Amino acid sequence: MAISVQNIFKERKFPFLLALTFLLISFTILLLSNSSSFSFSSLLLSTDFHVTTPQPRLTPPPRSPNDATAVPSQTNNAVVSLPEPASKMTSATPGDVDLNVSSDIKWENCKLGALAVDYIPCLDNWQAIKELQSRRRMEHRERHCPDPSPRCLVPLPIGYKVPVRWPKSRDMIWYSNVPHPKLVEYKKEQNWVRKSGDYFVFPGGGTQFKNGVHSYIDFIHKTLPAIKWGKNIRVILDVGCGVASFGGYLLDKDVITMSFAPKDEHEAQIQFALERGIPAILSVIGTQKLTFPDNAYDLIHCARCRVHWDGDGGKPLLELNRVLRPGGYFVWSATPVYRDDERDRKIWNSMVALTTAVCWKVVAKTVDSTGVGLVIYQKPSSYSCYKRRKEKLPPLCEQKTKQNVSWYEPLCNCISLLPVDSMGNLLRWSTPWPQRLSSKPPSLPSEPDAEDIFNEDTKHWAALVSDVYLDGLAINFARIRNVMDMNAGYGGFAAALIKQPLWVMNVVPIHAQDTLSIIFERGLIGVYHDWCESFNTYPRTYDLLHSSFLFKNIKDRCDIVDVAVEIDRILRPGGYLLVQDTMETIKKLNPILRSLHWSTTLYQGQFLVGEKGSWRPSEMMTEKEA
Repeated sequence: MAISVQNIFKERKFPFLLALTFLLISFTILLLSNSSSFSFSSLLLSTDFHVTTPQPRLTPPPRSPNDATAVPSQTNNAVVSLPEPASKMTSATPGDVDLNVSSDIKWENCKLGALAVDYIPCLDNWQAIKELQSRRRMEHRERHCPDPSPRCLVPLPIGYKVPVRWPKSRDMIWYSNVPHPKLVEYKKEQNWVRKSGDYFVFPGGGTQFKNGVHSYIDFIHKTLPAIKWGKNIRVILDVGCGVASFGGYLLDKDVITMSFAPKDEHEAQIQFALERGIPAILSVIGTQKLTFPDNAYDLIHCARCRVHWDGDGGKPLLELNRVLRPGGYFVWSATPVYRDDERDRKIWNSMVALTTAVCWKVVAKTVDSTGVGLVIYQKPSSYSCYKRRKEKLPPLCEQKTKQNVSWYEPLCNCISLLPVDSMGNLLRWSTPWPQRLSSKPPSLPSEPDAEDIFNEDTKHWAALVSDVYLDGLAINFARIRNVMDMNAGYGGFAAALIKQPLWVMNVVPIHAQDTLSIIFERGLIGVYHDWCESFNTYPRTYDLLHSSFLFKNIKDRCDIVDVAVEIDRILRPGGYLLVQDTMETIKKLNPILRSLHWSTTLYQGQFLVGEKGSWRPSEMMTEKEA
């Protein structure tokens, strides 16, 4: 029998009615919240990155090809839910992490005197260098990593300042950030770099750039109009790059250059380049292969780079041949090209013999109005020339039985094979830029779903970067120029950032599936690396390091503390580490970053953003304070 309102009051059942009303209101709110397409409260509790889509879900593309569970699926017109920052949580519920917890690590500065501010563990292992049997082939400029990895912190230079922002930094940087005046004096007649008050200024000169780098770049194109900057020429390797003005000014033409030089008596030239915001890495052509894949570069450039190409049976030139694409160009601007003294003539004759033997064709040779000349060679794109050689020296390399990444691999004395597709057909020149960024890479595996996975990976990173990284995280992208993707996969993260005023060094870990060829085919740059060792760069050279599911692939080989020390070394003060990973990894990494006095923020249970400060342990600290 129904109960009237009057009877409820008469029988003092008002509390029952109040409770019933409250339950009905709560149930209604719950229904509305479940139907909502976006709920900040649910994001705070979530530990998964959610992607909603009106279409059926496809097989998730891997973050890196050997990790099929790392990346959520992404389809056309996907809507990405924005993560909301989690507060510094203290609850013990699953998926939460207390961001205030700090590891009990007693940090110390590196005890290396004045050299500590530029310490590169694998290049500054002086004890190992001292014990080398030979230095004739630049062995002392190669990697010799200490074991165990040092856990000391690199101090800041006195008077260190926030770096000058791009594009102003291309032309001037703070002297106090790279206080190395030796190069100014050594190259003062060649207009590489000048000191002006508190700044280093870069006029765009160089040993071979007597009318400036702009004029030199135009000179190359006029010499060979088939070289179309930013179209068929997108990815360049600059050997012995100086302060990287050549690569820096080619950025205006949609060309990205991997500038490299050794850490040698040309003091801190790579450090200058990176402080300017120009892609660069420390490397040398000595006894080991460069850390690039075969057939990577559209053009290789050398302006007085001081490499003896015919040395050691021609191995240095054979290494250039390995990393140069079929049909690619080698631009050599050096005195043997345009001078006729006995020494230069001897070098030129050796170069003629060697380039003829490897079937490089001279497509242009000229001298400009300043008396500086260059020669342009082209690598063959078929085997016809190799077959016509009377003497088969150097020989063609044997077919690889397995894919070896070029990491601590000795130089070869053979001609690397030309690339083929899955059907055995020779691959031709890549699709012109910018179409090559999103088109199917020629070396993509032949599996039926490989192209779908690649396309899904591209879409995933486009959505994640646009909707989350650029807009949803506490990262000031306005002051970011030098970026590294520590576990690059197909290069989708870098591709998604292509319209931003920054560049990305794509790193493919040596124990991950080898995708570096695909990255270069997309018109991006990168290297192989083992994150259980230090990276070939100076301290304080990157603004943002991005790590997506990297740590679980190295946790069985090295300590996460050692990786964190290396991250701290190469990141600039005020720079960011962006980690997408499991809660287990975040719970291990965050306390280490906090012990380094980093600030950290967690988003949606899987995006950890760490910002490095300027803290360094004081030598006067007590043990408790440190």
